[in-house]
Amino acid sequence: MTTSAHDRLEATLARIDDPNSEGARTCLTVYREAARAAAAAADARARAGISLGPLDGVIITIKDLFDVAGEVTRAGSKVLAEEGKPAERDAPVVRAIRSGGGVIVAKTNMTEFAFSGVGMNPHYGTPGNPADRKRIPGGSTSGGAVAVADGMCEVAIGSDTGGSTRIPGALCGIVGFKPSRQRISTVGVFPLSQSIDSIGPMAKTVADCAKADAVMAGENFEAGEPAPLVGLRIGIAQGMPLENLDETVAKRFPNAIDRLERAGARLSNEKLPLLNGMAQVNSRGGVQPTEAFTVHRDRLNRRGDALDQNVRTRLERARCIAAADYIEMVNERAALIRAMDVRLADIDVLAMPTTPIVPPTIDEMAAPDMFARKNAMLLRNTSIANFFDLCAISLPLPRDDGLPVGLMLIMRNGCDHRLFRIAAAIERLFGA
Repeated sequence: MTTSAHDRLEATLARIDDPNSEGARTCLTVYREAARAAAAAADARARAGISLGPLDGVIITIKDLFDVAGEVTRAGSKVLAEEGKPAERDAPVVRAIRSGGGVIVAKTNMTEFAFSGVGMNPHYGTPGNPADRKRIPGGSTSGGAVAVADGMCEVAIGSDTGGSTRIPGALCGIVGFKPSRQRISTVGVFPLSQSIDSIGPMAKTVADCAKADAVMAGENFEAGEPAPLVGLRIGIAQGMPLENLDETVAKRFPNAIDRLERAGARLSNEKLPLLNGMAQVNSRGGVQPTEAFTVHRDRLNRRGDALDQNVRTRLERARCIAAADYIEMVNERAALIRAMDVRLADIDVLAMPTTPIVPPTIDEMAAPDMFARKNAMLLRNTSIANFFDLCAISLPLPRDDGLPVGLMLIMRNGCDHRLFRIAAAIERLFGA
């Protein structure tokens, strides 16, 4: 970094405060003075030749569902803002960022309770997509993606239960990462689905995501060289992940795959019948919605009318799922996870479009039926990695002045570091 943490922080604050920017809809809480103190401390360390790690002095936002001591954790909800109790301590992820010298500038907007891939919020407003302010940013970590793309931070920390870092990453033209979920603590993070929630970063580069990931996981960051593309075994997911692509995605994804093949990668078309098993589990209600309903059952009964009605509708669908059915779905999912791990052993990475569509306009998402249909499309591909307990990353493809499109790379659980090296090589190939 060529400029001081102080100067970079002031630049981000200026963008947040600009009345013509998305700052008010993106950053729900701004830690102005605390961030300035943290930036000053980082600059003092830098002058003394001391570093607390790869995030020292980096300007960071955190999603509105992370506990910060003394604050109510809203999770994008007016009901939680009114009824919640202040957190007694920072979430472990927040403590790790602070201990690593990260400068937390704001808490960012999100889909209420993190329960959609669209990114709209009727309570706090919907931040417009940086590529076209009339379009959705993607969710649920909507504010984090807009903050990175608009220069309101350098790294955004979000959660990912069905694609909530990768969908907004793809739609806003930045990198979004979902780790192997067990690597990063979800303690002190408002839950959506206790067995599926994971914590991941978004940034403009793979390297910045890898640095944040290492700090949150309590690991030593090592800047490994990008993996060689020559001979890399890339499986192109067939079937459902390539169905009903819109015109832009249908053009850019094959172009990207062609470039990878010309760079020496070994491509194979991979049929994935295990996706049928995932569809069967989800057709009976699914694990994630059932766990989400458990979190919100009392709140739905008492104050359902005060919630985002699109979110409420999705939660209510799980009301009648029996405990025996839930246990059966959990067991079936566990077997499918084991089978998918074996299935992916013969390739280095699985590739597919992050989302099959570019961001719809905010206006067209006003109708509940359109919202439901587009939300399902946005979540369709990303949720594969969550269901099968894998790690995944979304990379922005070259845009040619059009709307952003993401390339998603998926690997077996525990292969996060290798995935970062592969993603860095592909990022370099695309000239990011």
